[in-house]
Amino acid sequence: MAVYTEVPDDALVTFLTGYDIGHVRSFKGIAEGVENSNYLLHADAGPFILTLYEKRVKESDLPFFIGLMEHLASRGVVCPQPVRAKNGEALGRLCGRAATIVTFLDGVWLRRPQAIHCGQVGEALARMHEAGTDFTQFQRPNALGIDGWPPLVAAAEARANEVAPGLKDEMTAELERLQAIWPSGLPGGVIHADLFPDNVFFLGDALTGLIDFYFACNDSFAYDLGICLNAWCFELDGQFNVSKGMAMIRGYERQRPLTAAEVEALPILARGSALRFMLTRLVDWLNVPPGAKVTPKNPLEYLTKMRFHQRVVSARDYGRLA
Repeated sequence: MAVYTEVPDDALVTFLTGYDIGHVRSFKGIAEGVENSNYLLHADAGPFILTLYEKRVKESDLPFFIGLMEHLASRGVVCPQPVRAKNGEALGRLCGRAATIVTFLDGVWLRRPQAIHCGQVGEALARMHEAGTDFTQFQRPNALGIDGWPPLVAAAEARANEVAPGLKDEMTAELERLQAIWPSGLPGGVIHADLFPDNVFFLGDALTGLIDFYFACNDSFAYDLGICLNAWCFELDGQFNVSKGMAMIRGYERQRPLTAAEVEALPILARGSALRFMLTRLVDWLNVPPGAKVTPKNPLEYLTKMRFHQRVVSARDYGRLA
């Protein structure tokens, strides 16, 4: 989450007259993240999140995100629910941006997750995958899947070596290698595609909900698991924690067992997801808008992870024993 667009008080009050949530009690920007402008809004009816959509989010994709959150909630997945305005619409416009209000979930995100938390995330991810299998109202290809990586390389290559020596050649070579070996035909459906620790809430050791579905799309389930292995199972020093990986995969397979093809493909998918996040972070790192209240994330973290996956032999290296 982040703040790119400032919302004046009078614009907010006018916007909220279209909703049945009462008067504003407090309104504060949320600086974490890199994609949209997000605010914590307290109104008479309770706390909410107000999001103004920026950058990579296409307005034409918003019905997919809104419909998906409503669908998942109807299948028992705890996630934010869009608040529909008095006219029945979940989408509005504020400060020249498409905007939504969604319900607030209790809980905190974990800055130092342990294996017990990784196991719950794996299980929640699998439940989300299963809950979305009959979400057929909309389809959304993965705009940041492998076909979306060449433009990112092109956008960053001129200045990539400013971030790390030799980075331009390394990321280009990795893209070419993955394009040659990328798996196809794996089981798939709706994936979250961004289930990082700051998008999962806990109370104590109990998972209480999933948030931020604005990268959700249709892709392979195992690719989503690879994203989570990257996001949850590395330590701050860049080392992969096999205990966390084992817990996550076991949690996932308690709900949805992986196929043999998915197990074989997992190292490639995890490697690809590391390149994807390294590239998007690199582009963001090089292009922070002047004056934006945003904290860019270090792309080199994912360069280290990508190099780890290049050495992986099989899913056993992630803790899957069978």
